[in-house]
Amino acid sequence: MYLLAFAGACVLVAMVPGVSTAVILRQTLRSGRGSGLAATLGNETGILLWGLAAASGLSALLVASQLAYDVMRVTGAVLLLAMGAQALWQAGKKTPATPEAVPGRRGPYLAGLGTCLANPKAAVFALSFLPQFVPAGVAGRDVPLTLVTLALVWVAVDLLWYGLLVWAVAGARALLDRPAVRRRLERISGVLLIGLGVRMVVESR
Repeated sequence: MYLLAFAGACVLVAMVPGVSTAVILRQTLRSGRGSGLAATLGNETGILLWGLAAASGLSALLVASQLAYDVMRVTGAVLLLAMGAQALWQAGKKTPATPEAVPGRRGPYLAGLGTCLANPKAAVFALSFLPQFVPAGVAGRDVPLTLVTLALVWVAVDLLWYGLLVWAVAGARALLDRPAVRRRLERISGVLLIGLGVRMVVESR
């Protein structure tokens, strides 16, 4: 029963737009369904790693260290600002880059993974979110195993949600592939990514 409750909470969390949604949608709009799914897999790899870190207690060390937290916060912000600047540069070109027929998967995967791992809020969220759903009767060595199980459920729900989102957006690419529309979308995604990066720089814990 607690897994169903946790899965429901994960659905609500996934539906709230954030850094991951922005990165995944941009990759999908730029290069199609494959790139969007690759970015999703990268993001979920990061989520799984944060879940495992929470199960082993490593996330607690990050939360306790202001220096480590700030380093990650600035690193994540730089990644977002770089991606946003790239999007604005593409939008400013007279002839925007045409999506590749067979786009590579490594770049989108690393974009999803990097933004997730460099987001200290993901670590804090894993540390505070997962333990709330550990049943009261679980104790001792069973707690890490339960946390890992919850992390896997979290990843599964995310994969389903983002997979559906990528599929829907990729299906609309035929309507969005005109140069003028692509420039506008690049401009919007660039401003959004830069805004998220600036917010990550200035926000406190």
